[in-house]
Formats: sequence, C-alpha cells, structure tokens
Amino acid sequence: MRINIIAFSVGLGMILFSCHSKEKNTISEDIATITAISAERAKAFNDGNAAGIAKHFTEDANLMAPDFPLKRGQIAIEAYYQSIFDAFETELESGYEDVKVDGDLAYGRGFAKVWITPRSGGEKIYSESKYLNILERQSDGTWKTTHDIWNGND
Repeated sequence: MRINIIAFSVGLGMILFSCHSKEKNTISEDIATITAISAERAKAFNDGNAAGIAKHFTEDANLMAPDFPLKRGQIAIEAYYQSIFDAFETELESGYEDVKVDGDLAYGRGFAKVWITPRSGGEKIYSESKYLNILERQSDGTWKTTHDIWNGND
C-alpha cells in the first residue's frame, strides 16, 4: 500500500510539473506572439498601411495619442493613421521593453523613434516616445490591442 501511495504521489507531482511547464511555455508563446504583433504594426506604419495597423485593435479599442481626442474603435484608429500617412512619409523604430501576460490580458511597454517628412515639402521631423499597450486574447485565440497610449520624451 505504501508503494502505491508513493507511486501516486510521484505521478501526481510529474503531472503537476508538466502542467506548470506547459503554462510557462504558453506564456512564452503569448509573449512571442504579442511581440510579433508589435513588429507587424511597426511594419504597417513604415509602409503607410493604416488598415494594417487598425486590424490589430479590438472593435472598441481606445487610442490615446498626445494632443488628440480619444479615438475609439478600429474605424477611428484607421482614420487617425491614414491622416498621418496622407500628410507625411513615415519611418518608425519601435519595440517592447517589457511584456507581461496574465491569463487573457497582457501589456507591452515600449519605445518609439519616429521620423516624419511632410509630403508637401519641408524638413524631416524626429520624435521619441514611450508607450503602453493593453492587449486581450480574443475568443479565437488571437491577441488584439484594447488600449494604446503614448507620450513624448521631449
């Protein structure tokens, strides 16, 4: 009987350990996915692709850009970025410095370096900022941004 209890305890411990290890791998995979989304958004910004940025937001997402009213929803977010691309050639270097996942919610804290050149002519403008994205896992397993806020380092 004692051997069966020990075998059961060892077996249970192995199951719990494997579940715990799997959870860590899942979090690592989520972080990798969220980081890849950030890179896709940066590429879309560099390509002047407003729809390519907006698709990574939820339907009711909040975009809180400095010196602008709140933009709510994918359509408003796409229009915000399109207005930038209509007026400027854009270049962005950005990335997350920290990503945390807790269940179906996550945040990414990052940096951005932006160069914009007016299409109407003029000098290139440079700015640096810091940002925070809140993301939520969707019912299909994908991650989308619910809140995007940033401010300048100037």
